[in-house]
Amino acid sequence: MASALSKAVDFFRDFGLFDVVLPFLLVFTLVFALLEKTRVLGEEADKQPKKALNAMVAFVIAMFVVATNKIVTAINTTLPNVALLVVIIVSFLMLVGVFYKEGEFDFATQHNAWTLGFVIIIFIAIALIAFDSIKLSSGQSWLSYAFNYTVKNFTDTVITSIIFLIVTIVAIYVVVSGSKSTPSKGRNKKGGEEE
Repeated sequence: MASALSKAVDFFRDFGLFDVVLPFLLVFTLVFALLEKTRVLGEEADKQPKKALNAMVAFVIAMFVVATNKIVTAINTTLPNVALLVVIIVSFLMLVGVFYKEGEFDFATQHNAWTLGFVIIIFIAIALIAFDSIKLSSGQSWLSYAFNYTVKNFTDTVITSIIFLIVTIVAIYVVVSGSKSTPSKGRNKKGGEEE
């Protein structure tokens, strides 16, 4: 038996809250905040951003997004998965925080290398979620299309090229990170070298 709350959610879904209203509000808010922060469209005489112009541009962009069914579907598919990823990250940080002393837990400054690794993993996960939510005209997602294409065309040449690319990137990173130049000594006002 469906509860009253689930019936309310079904009513809002039929009403178009999830397909029109919420994507519109999300895109409008993000675009408006971006335009207000960057002040791309100019400033008023008192150095304030042009709110009316920013609001109109954000409104038009949000309306175009809502009018495109594929983009709304991608947003509706992506955001819950990203929220699940955020819950997993917060749960992980809570578990790690159990093993620390009482006080403020600042993982980012205490473990720079781990933080960079997690940022790269999260970026890849969000990119995979986004590619999985964007569909082709055949109904297949970009991620499954790319995976199937890679599996079908995976030959010795592809493996060799990937290995060569990885070795080249690692070699460039080692050379660039290992060649840290020492600061040169400056000269003082009298023309002698500083100690």
